[in-house]
Amino acid sequence: MRSILEEATLETRSMPLENRPRLPRIPLSKRNRAVVRALNPMLVTYLEASRDLCETDSVLFGAAVAACRIIGAKLPMAGRATKQSSAIPGEKELRTVSQRQGPLSAD
Repeated sequence: MRSILEEATLETRSMPLENRPRLPRIPLSKRNRAVVRALNPMLVTYLEASRDLCETDSVLFGAAVAACRIIGAKLPMAGRATKQSSAIPGEKELRTVSQRQGPLSAD
């Protein structure tokens, strides 16, 4: 369990935020709660060593990934978590609005 946590934490630290996989919902069961209870004390070392909020976030996300792996929950492949549909945020919405309004005229 500790080795899975270490591996997941190291992976997460080197991964940009936008490439992190979406975490699945884990059902509340006795087994899943036991896994989380076992991981919690292991986090103390990592959290005490974290220097800033970004590192703390990486540790916590790594612990969540480790919990998913131990439980056997399916995680999407890293790097494919977010699909970039366009280079400009909101470009699709702008196109939709302009299609409804029609071409602009200089009146």
